Amino acid sequence: MAGSDFSVNGRRVVVVGAARSGIAAAELLVRRGARVTLTETRATFEQADRLRESGVALELGGHQPSTLAGADLVVASPGVALEQPVFEAARARGVEIIGELELAWRWVKGPVIAVTGTKGKSTTTTLIGRMLREAGRDVLVGGNIGVPLSAQVDDSTPGTVHVVETSSFQLETTTTFRPWISLWLNFAADHLDRHPSIEAYADAKARVFANQTPDDWAVVNADDPVVMDKVAASRARRELFSPSGAIDRGFVAEGDWIVRRTAAGSDRLVPMSAIELTGRHMQHNVTAAVAVSTIAGADPAAMRSALKDFHGLPHVMEPVATVRGVRFVNDSKATNVEAARRSIESFDGPVVAIIGGLFKGGDLRELRDPLRAREGSVVAIGEAAPLVHAALDGVVPVQDARSMPEAVRTGYGLAGGRGVVVLAPACASFDWFRDYAERGLVFKDAVRTLEEELKTP
Repeated sequence: MAGSDFSVNGRRVVVVGAARSGIAAAELLVRRGARVTLTETRATFEQADRLRESGVALELGGHQPSTLAGADLVVASPGVALEQPVFEAARARGVEIIGELELAWRWVKGPVIAVTGTKGKSTTTTLIGRMLREAGRDVLVGGNIGVPLSAQVDDSTPGTVHVVETSSFQLETTTTFRPWISLWLNFAADHLDRHPSIEAYADAKARVFANQTPDDWAVVNADDPVVMDKVAASRARRELFSPSGAIDRGFVAEGDWIVRRTAAGSDRLVPMSAIELTGRHMQHNVTAAVAVSTIAGADPAAMRSALKDFHGLPHVMEPVATVRGVRFVNDSKATNVEAARRSIESFDGPVVAIIGGLFKGGDLRELRDPLRAREGSVVAIGEAAPLVHAALDGVVPVQDARSMPEAVRTGYGLAGGRGVVVLAPACASFDWFRDYAERGLVFKDAVRTLEEELKTP
């Protein structure tokens, strides 16, 4: 846990970006005595009046270099690219520039469990929180999922365990952040519209290990070569989990159980029958959550109890309806190619995948084999539709749709009365929607509309 000697009392602090994390940071800073200016490119936003009333000065319609240069500290929201020229004057003056995660870390009193990875972070973070609560721990879950860490600081005690989903955008602006337990689930190309290279993206993720000591733990995917390469420099104690089971020691699925392999043998922890989640890759998330929760002191009974009636998060392999023999599944949170691949591979029968949106990088051709193996077809949507065609035409049937309701109807037609239509976009949502959640809600509404129309009188 962090120390408590960091102070902003009387200091001029500029928060850049008025998304959820920026707003939480600004409000925390005011409560800690800072003179806060929040700068935002939008002309207004929903929480503007509330921030003004709390004492935050607002600079709307753009970021002014002079404002940042005149600060004693700059706190950047996760979505803000630090390579922008607007930060140059602040850097030239030696102004410290950190992110919201780093800011909050400096004041939390309890230990932090940090979860990162390209796919599965939200589900695994939620599961760890559930498991530790069932074990009787005081737990706050948040970060990139739900409540920003800055909004948890005032409720933090030495006995509070903070389970925090951490994105590459959050980690790249950390300097002293030191989780008690770090978990890196997996790595694949993503956010290449924001990071200059895949190497830079991996390096940002690896900052989760940067300040750990031999008193801390790094839980890592033994099957992922990038993760294993990056953890090699970590000073933390290492614990492995393996989706393939190809390790002698660590956490694996073995027969009908998730077990911990040790020199003495295999300790059974959680039966596979306790997992109520859709998708084979969800088993891997559960295995990772079991590894972390075991290290954090949860017993097998608590972990099994946490899994009971847990069917996953909204927009993550979420069953929607079965319409005349065709299942519809909402995986709107599958915003990169790796996530979409895992979605498709979760099904044994025919799959129609709705793919597209705002492309973030990666290779859509990686979806060819999983689709072909499942008699697949594709509905291409959004700005990335031409890229979807370029990658998949001639391999599987690809049809366009100009709206989500049209995509649902087209997918139903391609399914031919069997199999699954899954929204697995492999892309961000911002071309058509506010975020992945809105995209998922529109998908679900379209499915329910179709279901109503096709009901037998």
